[in-house]
Amino acid sequence: MRDRFDGVQVFVEAVETGGFAKAAERLSLTRSAVGKAIARLEERLGVRLFHRTTRTQSLTEDGQQYYERCVRAIEELRAGECLLESGRREVVGRLRVSLPVLFGRYCAAPILRAYARQHERLELELSFSDRQIDLIADGFDLAVRNGALGNGTALHARRLVSPRKALCASPAYLAARGEPSSLGDLSEHDTLVYWRNDYGLTWQLPDATGALIDLSVTSRLRFDDLEVIADAAVDGMGLAWLPYWLIHDRVLAGELIELWTDRPRAAMECYAVWPTTQYLPLRSRLAIDALATELPKRFVV
Repeated sequence: MRDRFDGVQVFVEAVETGGFAKAAERLSLTRSAVGKAIARLEERLGVRLFHRTTRTQSLTEDGQQYYERCVRAIEELRAGECLLESGRREVVGRLRVSLPVLFGRYCAAPILRAYARQHERLELELSFSDRQIDLIADGFDLAVRNGALGNGTALHARRLVSPRKALCASPAYLAARGEPSSLGDLSEHDTLVYWRNDYGLTWQLPDATGALIDLSVTSRLRFDDLEVIADAAVDGMGLAWLPYWLIHDRVLAGELIELWTDRPRAAMECYAVWPTTQYLPLRSRLAIDALATELPKRFVV
């Protein structure tokens, strides 16, 4: 009976990752081993599952039909595992989580580490990247994301916290250049801009009426790391618009001054997102609950 399922997981991974090489990486196999496993599966089924070229693999019509049935079968198996896991209330298995680099390191990772300490049979994998990965294609169970979410139907989301943003500068910079009093004054100042993939992060600051306005800020100083921007602001290189949790210690130390504290301030929504599934594993559900409970405690300032 077991032989009837040999190669099925490899086949599904090859489809969902988009090729034999990526499936091999995901499964910790060689590309040759993946190719041989699928070849044996095709021989047993008596059909060709993939059209192959020297560089790509694409599903045949038979392959597409077989994949759809495999996915339904695997989903039923996962549902059964989730029910058993929930019934015994024991957190077991692997949980792969994608986190933004700085927010993940300083805010979310400590919570997830504590969660792993509480559940000794949990296998926790944390991956840090500011790139918005594809949870399904890259094999993640859960991701923490900051900012607006897209309209994709393949993901569920839960808001975790709304950390505020702050306009700031060093005392030396303000002594030399003065404090901007309006949005129009910003053009007379040096600014430190988050810039990634030829795209700058929009600043959201209040106008004279207090309404928050989205501003596309241009600058000769562009960085793709928020902590480097904070360090540059401390060095007196310009104004910065940053998460307050990142600059809080620098403000307390007198290295930075938060500006416009009497005006409305924008917040950056933070979400947990996960692939749509009929049954969410207990390990994922409790991890999301831990983040939703503990993250707000870190943003009382």
